[in-house]
Amino acid sequence: MTRALEQQTQRRQLQGVVVSDKMQKTVVVRVDRRKRHPKYHKYFVVSKRFLVHDEAGVARKGDTVEFEECRPISRHKRWRIIESNW
Repeated sequence: MTRALEQQTQRRQLQGVVVSDKMQKTVVVRVDRRKRHPKYHKYFVVSKRFLVHDEAGVARKGDTVEFEECRPISRHKRWRIIESNW
């Protein structure tokens, strides 16, 4: 008797601010991170935008949300909301 073992991978989790909620079941989330210039050693902010699946439609513009990686939902959506802290 062989036992099938489930392999769960650790999913990436990010936190950001909702910048757009105009689509149905989708929000655009901006994630800011600080980066250091290699030569001048000055820190600056780099932003990236993610399309995140919001099944319940609870996230609004300006909310802080946590989201995690998931299977592809559409062409550009590969993230889903875990928690919305408004």
